[in-house]
Amino acid sequence: MTQTPPDTSPAAMTYRDAGVDIDAGNEVVERIKPLVKRSFRPEVMGGLGGFGAMFDLSAKYREPVLVSGTDGVGTKLKLAQQLNCHDTIGIDLVAMCVNDVLVQGAEPLFFLDYFATGKLDVDTTVAVVGGIARGCELSGCALIGGETAEMPDMYPPGEYDLAGFCVAGVEKSKILDGAKVRAGDALIGIASSGPHSNGYSLIRRIYDRAGRPADHDLGGVRLVDALMAPTRLYVKPILELLAGAHGGDIHAMAHITGGGLTENIIRVVPDGLGLDIDASSWPLPPVFQWLQQAGNVPREEMWRTFNCGIGFVLIVPQAAIASIGTELDRLALPHWRIGDVVAAGDGERVRIG
Repeated sequence: MTQTPPDTSPAAMTYRDAGVDIDAGNEVVERIKPLVKRSFRPEVMGGLGGFGAMFDLSAKYREPVLVSGTDGVGTKLKLAQQLNCHDTIGIDLVAMCVNDVLVQGAEPLFFLDYFATGKLDVDTTVAVVGGIARGCELSGCALIGGETAEMPDMYPPGEYDLAGFCVAGVEKSKILDGAKVRAGDALIGIASSGPHSNGYSLIRRIYDRAGRPADHDLGGVRLVDALMAPTRLYVKPILELLAGAHGGDIHAMAHITGGGLTENIIRVVPDGLGLDIDASSWPLPPVFQWLQQAGNVPREEMWRTFNCGIGFVLIVPQAAIASIGTELDRLALPHWRIGDVVAAGDGERVRIG
């Protein structure tokens, strides 16, 4: 009797066996579709699912200039994952991109996101992308596409990474590039909502060293809530300001991100000019007071790491301070005159006194 030799061929494998769940990815897409659709604008052509996203510019601009930006949220992601707080980190992602392109007077048109993880958790992914869609909706920017990548062995369990990409448009004649800035112009600082998405490598070190006091009271706000407050979206009110009667009085704008007050405003100021900032002209919010005290952070390090309560800055002529201030009040944007543009001396171009 002839004996059948044993089957020595390797067992059949699937993509799921390798750690990638296509069905989970499809479920994410189906669950985010209604969230994404709420962010669409009339110029969006088609919907989710194509190989490329399309946006029709033909009816909006005479001389369109496209302004693009890309960013992430840094290690604020680590804190979000540690706290299992995933529903607002997407707002941070959008804000870090759209607030940047806004500086040149550009209107954010559409946004794409990149979400990468080792093992796709549907609920977490939907929460994150839902936040991205909400951020786009709040800034009038269409979430036109994106990529969700499941990559086994690339990320530890429960971790994910985020990146965002924004395209904005502006009439060529209305670009703000700092060329109008003159000595004597005033700096109007608009309030931030907290640390936004900058300095979190230092923030997490301070938080850990302090024993992670999540419920520490900051005048009625828990420390953890203050640290996780999403980045303020300045797009809609600032675009309304630019389109109004006093929009032409704005000489330049700055988004206060990595590098803090020391390094960001000066980026839109021409050579030969400097900045004189009065740190006593606005209150240092409690979350920054706590960080400075708990971390024993030197004053100069605070200015170059954090926004310290100022998230966006307008540079305007002295004669326009009152009218711009009235408009900012109407737009519910807390603000202060925080300093002036001055002739640059021989030393540092930025002085914070």
